Amino acid sequence: MKKYNVAIVGATGAVGQELIRVLSLRKFPLAKLTLLASERSAGKTISSDLGDLAVEVFSPDKFKGQDFVFFATSGTHSKEFAPLAAEAGAVVIDNSSAFRLDPDVPLVVPEVNPQAARQHNGIIANPNCSTIQMVVALNPLHQYSRIKRIVVSTYQAVSGAGQEGIAELKEQLSAALSNETVNIDKFTKQIAFNVIPHIDVFQENGYTKEEMKMVDETWKIMGDSEIKIAANCVRVPVIRAHSEAINIETESFIGETKARELLESANNIKVIDKRDNGGYPTPIDVSETMDTYVGRIRNDISCENGLALWVVADQLWKGAALNAVQIAEILTDKE
Repeated sequence: MKKYNVAIVGATGAVGQELIRVLSLRKFPLAKLTLLASERSAGKTISSDLGDLAVEVFSPDKFKGQDFVFFATSGTHSKEFAPLAAEAGAVVIDNSSAFRLDPDVPLVVPEVNPQAARQHNGIIANPNCSTIQMVVALNPLHQYSRIKRIVVSTYQAVSGAGQEGIAELKEQLSAALSNETVNIDKFTKQIAFNVIPHIDVFQENGYTKEEMKMVDETWKIMGDSEIKIAANCVRVPVIRAHSEAINIETESFIGETKARELLESANNIKVIDKRDNGGYPTPIDVSETMDTYVGRIRNDISCENGLALWVVADQLWKGAALNAVQIAEILTDKE
């Protein structure tokens, strides 16, 4: 089996570190792994299952000789440097929003549109974490009967805001439990013992950028811009793994029994759907797992061809690092 030179830009961030773990866990055919970060992080050593890895200062000349370059940085940084990596001959898999809606850049979820990965011009976009787990769960249903409408409410973990989000929740919890002043920095309101119905900036239509990502990206990935989609994105005081309550309306009747059958037979989906106490997936259950979990499957009694379901996935893995590595796997000789 051929082996590949791989670089991670932003290797010390939350997603960058998970990329290292997932590459190891998936036994990705590595020849060499290069970790790149800012001068502040350069010189650090990251201990991993691949050994102790030194972090190097990022510079574009490090792209030479790379087969794959994963970007786990800001959209501004990716926009500037990802094209340089592609020009150097690497396939770029970008985790930011910089290229997701670019018509010349494929937006890929391997369970949904793997063929799009092979149509790249050097850059492939990794979708938004909330979008990924939703389309993984909905695609088997959509293939059986076209989805006409989606209403989704997300319950998003603080790690979706990076290491700073995790730190702020922990600090606020400690302060609140000690009756000390709670400092607010990363989020718009206190996140400890609270929920915040606001992720990313507000748009002119009243939705946030995060909510509109779920609309626009779903259309592109599923290849159907006629699906009506409304999203409500909420930050919750959970460390890891996003949850989503989803209601759909399809062109023809599926029903909960058939829906369960379709989901159980789909790749990388696990159904936990018992109508008993605890018979459904929660963030703690699915943290550091690679599948997308579905439960609470039932007929939506508010419309004729409706279904309701509950979807949970580790957004640092399936919603980011794992999906990116799976995209790379499509383009390798990995069996």
